[in-house]
Amino acid sequence: MKHLRLVLILAFLATFVAACGGSGGPKSVPSDGVAVVGDDTITKADYNKVLDQAKHSYAAQKKPFPKPGTQQFSTLRAQVIQYLVERSEYDQKAKDFGIKVSDKEVTARLDQVKQQYFGTTTSGKKASKSQIEQRYQQQLKTQGVKDSDIRDGIRSQLVREQIYNKVTKDVKVSDKDAKKYYDDHKSQYQQPALPERRDVRHILVKKHALAVTIYKKLKGGADFSKLALKYSIDPSKTSGGRLTICKTQSTGCIKTVPSFEKAAFALKTNEISQPVKDPQYHGWWHVIQALGPVQAATKAKPTSFEQVKSAIKQQLVQQKKQEAMTSWWNDTKKSFAKKTKYQTGYAPPASATTPTTTTG
Repeated sequence: MKHLRLVLILAFLATFVAACGGSGGPKSVPSDGVAVVGDDTITKADYNKVLDQAKHSYAAQKKPFPKPGTQQFSTLRAQVIQYLVERSEYDQKAKDFGIKVSDKEVTARLDQVKQQYFGTTTSGKKASKSQIEQRYQQQLKTQGVKDSDIRDGIRSQLVREQIYNKVTKDVKVSDKDAKKYYDDHKSQYQQPALPERRDVRHILVKKHALAVTIYKKLKGGADFSKLALKYSIDPSKTSGGRLTICKTQSTGCIKTVPSFEKAAFALKTNEISQPVKDPQYHGWWHVIQALGPVQAATKAKPTSFEQVKSAIKQQLVQQKKQEAMTSWWNDTKKSFAKKTKYQTGYAPPASATTPTTTTG
């Protein structure tokens, strides 16, 4: 199993975003702190703990850790500070929402993560509980983190998820909203035109004599799929030689060479062709069977609103929830900007930008 970057997956579960810069604050940053965020102090011990986790992650990936004074180190330091400040902001807002994450919830999510990453052995079998725990502990050792570090990361993620649910709980999309979106994007909701097509199966061989032998065996009742798997040199042999062919290239079907196309479309349903030479495929030979009737070409036609209404509403709900969360987060940043102060040398760069915040 390749390195599972638990530090990045769990301890850094949230996307790094620009912290709320500010030159003022309700109180000064103590000598053992790197920042004060509202009523919370982020200590140097907090900072060093996350930085040490990053060092172990770099080592596990066999990457050199950035040297102090380099641009790479400054970027990493800013990310660590930004992560810690944002986590503090979320924790403080969680109190305003009355959100509390229990140890039981953390354990349940950790069990899901363990099952996801360690629930299958290298041989593909289901791992036992003891095997899962053993592999988890080994990964902790490799990454240089503690179980408590992982639980802290999970707790932080659960806080974010619950805040997201609180902020977006009243988001709704009406049928009218969905219909307007449908009308404005009708080109996205139509079934494309389809060319004339047919389901067939074939066996491709290099020699005409072998193709004749296969043809005779098939006419005698031999199993097509078995002969395809045994003799065919086409990749389709693993699916019994099955293909959907069409007269013009289209999604879901294959445009074949003229000799193949002419023979395949001329066959009656279930009829088997005499060997067909393929001049564009090294002069090799096909034996073809038609599996169904020729399907007539169809014109493009719109998909009705009722068919896609549910999907559109779901899409719009997610979009509006993201907009609500982004608006809430921007307001939260402005609020904390007035009461956040950094220790000298730890403030994030003014040019930092804010990616999308975590959603539920």
